[in-house]
Amino acid sequence: MTKHFPQAFYWGTATASYQIEGATQVDGRGESIWDRFSATRGKVLNGDTGEPACQSYYLYHDDIAIMKKMNTNAYRFSVAWPRILPQGVGTVIEAGLDYYDRVVDALLEADITPFVTLYHWDLPQALQDQGGWENRATIDAFVNYAEHTVARLGDRVKHWSTFNEPWCIAILSNEIGEHAPGLHDRKIALQVAHNLMVAHGRAMPIIRQQSPDCKAGITLNMVPSYPATDTEADATLARLEHEKFNLWFLDPILGKGYPEMAWAHYGDKIPEIQTDDLEIMNQPLDFLGLNFYTRNIAHDPSDTSGTILNQRDSENVSARDWEIYPDGMYKLLTWLHQDYPEIPIIYIHENGIACEDVVSDGEVHDPQRISYLYQHFDAAHRAIEAGVPLKGYFVWSLLDNFEWAYGYESRFGLTYVNFDTQERILKDSAYWYAKVTSANALVDPIVVK
Repeated sequence: MTKHFPQAFYWGTATASYQIEGATQVDGRGESIWDRFSATRGKVLNGDTGEPACQSYYLYHDDIAIMKKMNTNAYRFSVAWPRILPQGVGTVIEAGLDYYDRVVDALLEADITPFVTLYHWDLPQALQDQGGWENRATIDAFVNYAEHTVARLGDRVKHWSTFNEPWCIAILSNEIGEHAPGLHDRKIALQVAHNLMVAHGRAMPIIRQQSPDCKAGITLNMVPSYPATDTEADATLARLEHEKFNLWFLDPILGKGYPEMAWAHYGDKIPEIQTDDLEIMNQPLDFLGLNFYTRNIAHDPSDTSGTILNQRDSENVSARDWEIYPDGMYKLLTWLHQDYPEIPIIYIHENGIACEDVVSDGEVHDPQRISYLYQHFDAAHRAIEAGVPLKGYFVWSLLDNFEWAYGYESRFGLTYVNFDTQERILKDSAYWYAKVTSANALVDPIVVK
């Protein structure tokens, strides 16, 4: 029996400004932390930077034409803060807003609904020089930036995310140091996380004020944690990892405060909280964006007596060595709906896979990506049948692009990009995805062009 998705389901693709736009020094754009970080030797694979990326600043019409070929009806992208306010605050650069005006208008003309993320990691370097997200002044700067941007685009853009993946902005970037600004300080990282959620709460009413009929929310990356064995130690560690990665961001913005186990675990590294911060964070969500790629298996080596419950399948992995585990998406979605019924709408804002893609006779055959998406679409369908209010699915990514610390080597796109010539080639997965979107249903993972 054909597995159909609900009517008016959003099928889309997702990108981010620094990853696709290029044109980092034109029309008044300021330096971002990723410009500085990627230009620092040893930070990004092969010394790659956000130039040329996909040159979507100039080629966005080509990219929208690709969306049309895939029959998608939605597109998630981000605004580059340094294009609007090069110093983070001060004078607005009209040319930056003009660019996003053109993108939005072109999308709407193509009957593609824009979903806009205000912050996908490209903080103006000038703000980082003043302490970045650790400095509460950056909260005020973000609210000001959000107000200008939504005031300009909010008459046409009706879906807004404040932040993409606060865990990455805070922990990956300021404790682990893999992303810009590349710090290794847990206390700073946790303060950054707290300030991000305050900024989210401050910005939500501003977004609604500037675009009264919009839907506003936030996009969180979540990784379900499974105990490796049936020991109490592994069960406890899996719970702790769940609280640190998932609940640390979800619970405060839903008015539940910080999770107790993780709070105790962090000891003297916990963030400084000002009066009313937790109340400010707790703004009603019109939707939650969920980014899902893989799972975590937690094992405490202090207890080796247990029977294995979960074991990583090292043969079933992506080119990034991430385990492929679609059932993790199903369980995340059903858990969210069961434990947080106040969330009215959920979107899969990112899901995709890096593959070893090559061009052969002008074509790109990527059966692993098709299989991956098929399995995850099926997991999403099962979640919908279980009552989860999942209303859309955005594949990461529309294009091969600058994949942060992995540069241009890591290809996630449905479209192959030659970064020397900017030629775009639709992969087999793009043609298959077009069949899914046209049918609004799961179709066999076989490509017939």
